[in-house]
Amino acid sequence: MLFRSMPYVIRQNNPRTGTTTFQDEIYGDITVDNAELDDMILIKSDGYPTYNFANVVDDHLMGITHVVRGNEYLSSSPKYNRLYEAFGWEVPVYVHCPLITNEEHQKLSKRSGHSSYEDLMEQGFLSEAVINFVALLGWSPSENRELFSLKELVEAFDYRHMSKSPAVFDITKLKWMNGEYIKAMDVDAFYELAEPYIRRTVTKDYDLKKIAGLVQTRIEIFPDIAGHIDFFEELPEYDTALYAHKKMKTNEQTSLAVLKEILPVLEAHKDYSNDALYAALSAFVKEHGYKNGYVLWPIRTAVSGRQTTPGGATEIMEILGKEESLARIRRGIEKLSSI
Repeated sequence: MLFRSMPYVIRQNNPRTGTTTFQDEIYGDITVDNAELDDMILIKSDGYPTYNFANVVDDHLMGITHVVRGNEYLSSSPKYNRLYEAFGWEVPVYVHCPLITNEEHQKLSKRSGHSSYEDLMEQGFLSEAVINFVALLGWSPSENRELFSLKELVEAFDYRHMSKSPAVFDITKLKWMNGEYIKAMDVDAFYELAEPYIRRTVTKDYDLKKIAGLVQTRIEIFPDIAGHIDFFEELPEYDTALYAHKKMKTNEQTSLAVLKEILPVLEAHKDYSNDALYAALSAFVKEHGYKNGYVLWPIRTAVSGRQTTPGGATEIMEILGKEESLARIRRGIEKLSSI
């Protein structure tokens, strides 16, 4: 009676001698000494099954044919297989995938601050790009390419060709791939996703679709948009040294002269569409015997206050409109005149 009242567990009775061999689709045949297999607990002292036991029973009852998981679980497979064999059940096909690590070769972990799929969506990545990128972690297609649609991945992917070595989650490459997907997007589809990011930065009554058109080929993730377009909202404070450009052969003095010359032309010009502005400036350049960059660089600097912009001078002016464009050019003249 004393022994019956004592708590007990039910264990798996594994052999202590010999070896157990199982086959993995990536790592091939793996053999372990039975002496290394512990008699794992199947039923706990409270009468409930352990995860390891329940997992095998559940997979069998659900008709699981393939078990795909990380290679850190390779050591568990022989014990699972002995359970399958003890019940007379068919052993599933095992596919143990290599680990995914960060650039410091540490295992990815949400606990360590690594991004989940949902995090990546919030960070401005496209689902299609993430799927494409993850599919290439540890797997190389037979053809030399990196961009695949989901349909193409389904047709080309073969887990038997996965590497045994850990794959590195290179966020820089993911951003590049995301940028390629963004470039290839339909214009309207891109605008639908980009609009919220644009509105957070530009509150003035500008044509936001035209702004989206300027940045679509220049960003890798959607939060990048703000850094490209913030000058539309307000002309930033800038150093007049930006007017100097060796290749354009401009400096602060030549830029001041050009802006003073072009201001009356732009004041008299009525059509501020990109094509009309470019035609007017091209005529001015030809009339004065200037190079395009000699005139367009000072204008772009004046209307943006930036060294790099997502569009040219006339594209920016079309969005800003006549009044704001002229105000910024006059501001440029004032800054240059005060040197």
